[in-house]
Amino acid sequence: MMQKKTKTNILFVVNPIAGHSQKEEFPDFVKRMLDHEQFNYRIEFTQYAGHGILLGIEAANEGIDMVVAVGGDGTINEVARGLINSETTLGIIPSGSGNGLARHLNIPLNFEGALRLINSGKKSKIDTGIINGQTFVSIAGVGFDALVADLFAKDTNRGFLTYFKIVATQYQRYKPEVYTIILDNQTEIKTTALFISLANSNQFGYNTTIAPEAELNDGLLDVCIVEKPNIFDMPLIINLMLLKMIHKSKFVQIFKAKSIEIKRTRNKVINIDGEPIKLERDLQIDVNPLSLNIIIP
Repeated sequence: MMQKKTKTNILFVVNPIAGHSQKEEFPDFVKRMLDHEQFNYRIEFTQYAGHGILLGIEAANEGIDMVVAVGGDGTINEVARGLINSETTLGIIPSGSGNGLARHLNIPLNFEGALRLINSGKKSKIDTGIINGQTFVSIAGVGFDALVADLFAKDTNRGFLTYFKIVATQYQRYKPEVYTIILDNQTEIKTTALFISLANSNQFGYNTTIAPEAELNDGLLDVCIVEKPNIFDMPLIINLMLLKMIHKSKFVQIFKAKSIEIKRTRNKVINIDGEPIKLERDLQIDVNPLSLNIIIP
């Protein structure tokens, strides 16, 4: 007698306020699109900031096979935190504003395509990063991009226009800061930078690529140091980002490292996967190699 194949258990973690897609319709999409022969599932909506972390931890402890984050990079970050170094796999249904990690991984940006990908179930292991004990999956950063993340989080309107408006209004008055960066305990760089990105994946979101050569499984982070161009150079810089050629700019230096120290003169917010967070002034950043199972195309 043939043994009945055991089904894979999925928990969908939906952030009802990320981005602006129709989250209330999501359960209907799952009913229609998910392969019910393969999967048992349940859906949880997050109720407060940080709820996704708790749901991820509980799911990993219960031995749930897959937790699917339905939201933006912040939601993915929360869920992933709960799954680091566990057997549970992360799935992504992008429905945030910028969707940086999903774009890097070529995950379809609609419910149907992303659910088809879950059905196919191809998984891989990726690195994550740690900055002063806080996990990031895609990008962490200091300087201007952290200020933008902070103002974006406080704005009730999401989407690219809000993001662009914040950049445009803040850019002229922003004063670059002085940083000391130590790479792998040996190379020391003193710099005055507009921002510094610590990139595991290649982009911020909205297809703006900051680290064209970043790979999610190379055991390294791309340290992108960006000087402040004058306002007339900005169209060129934006074009280079969109063309994945920012590393060719004279304003940008990119180094690869496993371990990075950043000494700052002021203790301002940090950008962690698009979310602003306050940490200590001096920062220690390390790679956590192949620490997360993830569904990929």
